[in-house]
Amino acid sequence: MKFASTRLIAGDIKAVVGFYEMVTGQSAEWLAPVFAEIITPSAALAIGSVETVPLFKEGSAEAGANRTAIIEFMVDDVDAEYARLKDKVELVHEPKCLVPAFDGSDR
Repeated sequence: MKFASTRLIAGDIKAVVGFYEMVTGQSAEWLAPVFAEIITPSAALAIGSVETVPLFKEGSAEAGANRTAIIEFMVDDVDAEYARLKDKVELVHEPKCLVPAFDGSDR
C-alpha cells in the first residue's frame, strides 16, 4: 500500500489553495475547478471543495469543522521560514522541536 495524500475540504477552495501555495512555495495543480493538489517531494496535499464530499459519502467531511489534523512541514532553515511566514499566517507557537528525532539522534 502506498500513501497517496492528505485531503482538506474547503469552503473557499481558492483561498485555501492560495494559502498552501504561499506556505509551500509550490504551485497547485488544478485537476478540476473543485479540486487541486500541491505535490512536494515528500507528500501530496489534496484540496477539495465542499462539492466533492458526496464523492466519498454525504456528510463525511465538513469544511472548517475538523480540528484533528496537524499538518507539519520539514524545512532546511527554520529561522528563514519563520521570518518569511510570521507576518503572513497565524502561528500556533514559535518554532521548536516537539519530538525527539526518530533516528535517536539529538536534534
